[in-house]
Amino acid sequence: MKILRHLLFPVVPIYFMVTWLRNKLYDLGIKKAMNYDFPVICVGNLSAGGTGKTPMIEYLVKLLKADYKVATLSRGYKRKTTGFQLANASATVETIGDEPFQFYNKFKDAIEVAVDSDRQNGIAELQALSKKLDVILLDDAFQHRKVQAGFNIMLTTYSNPFFSDIVLPTGDLREPRSGAKRAHCIVVTKCPLDINNSEKEAIIKRINPLKSQSVFFSSIVYSETLFSEAESITFEAIKPFTLVTGIANATPLVQFLKGKQLNFEHLNYKDHHEFSEQDIVELSKKSLIVTTEKDFMRMKDYTVLRDKLYYLPIEVKIDDKPKFEALIKAFTKR
Repeated sequence: MKILRHLLFPVVPIYFMVTWLRNKLYDLGIKKAMNYDFPVICVGNLSAGGTGKTPMIEYLVKLLKADYKVATLSRGYKRKTTGFQLANASATVETIGDEPFQFYNKFKDAIEVAVDSDRQNGIAELQALSKKLDVILLDDAFQHRKVQAGFNIMLTTYSNPFFSDIVLPTGDLREPRSGAKRAHCIVVTKCPLDINNSEKEAIIKRINPLKSQSVFFSSIVYSETLFSEAESITFEAIKPFTLVTGIANATPLVQFLKGKQLNFEHLNYKDHHEFSEQDIVELSKKSLIVTTEKDFMRMKDYTVLRDKLYYLPIEVKIDDKPKFEALIKAFTKR
């Protein structure tokens, strides 16, 4: 795969020019974007996947749900439905996608969860609900220029920052680095917990933010408890297990578990992997399975796995939490 991506390097300038021109047409107002008179917050990135959008959306939900009527709007990647879908008691991964299904399972009593590949239509449908909404959180919509969010949070990872990358197909960027200028704040995600100030300053220098942009650093914090549908267990009580992942980058999780000196094998599938019947048959032979919360949503309804399947929750820790949350709350109060 890496060899193929390098062989496709001649395509990079073409991809660069097409995406740059598209953005320029929006910047000049030639292509029209929809503005809104209520708070719309976009969480996105320049890179293709794996920057931590899902935990950031959950962070914002927890921050805002007590004071506002909040909705999340996602594309619903790999769902089997089309058009606008509002999550309800009959929702599944197949109808709304794995990440929205995760949002619904965690916050169904507090927020609305919807999917629509057309974000303009999705926002219109949400605003037409009898329950009037105060804030809409757009999941992975940074390149969806038809919608102009009032506040853009752009994520980039510590291990593969956008300023060291190039556009697809050889690199991972969906658009040129200059797209970062649209962000109101930039969050460097998946940082080591012990990242020091000098390293932060060096990264900020490479980002070269606009005066109006704030830069934050966040880390993944893993739970010390694993959960199944029926119970929870601690790492101290866990037996040898199989780690099953279908996410963009499982390295931080693997390193965390190895740091715990745990005994496990790792089955690493591609991001958003759709588990086949054969996959489930093979997994059912395992004595104990640990997975991510997102993968758990795709696997939990298989009866043969129910008694052996556990997930490890994660949270986002932001280095300057008061400043970050003050920015978000100042925007939502407008």
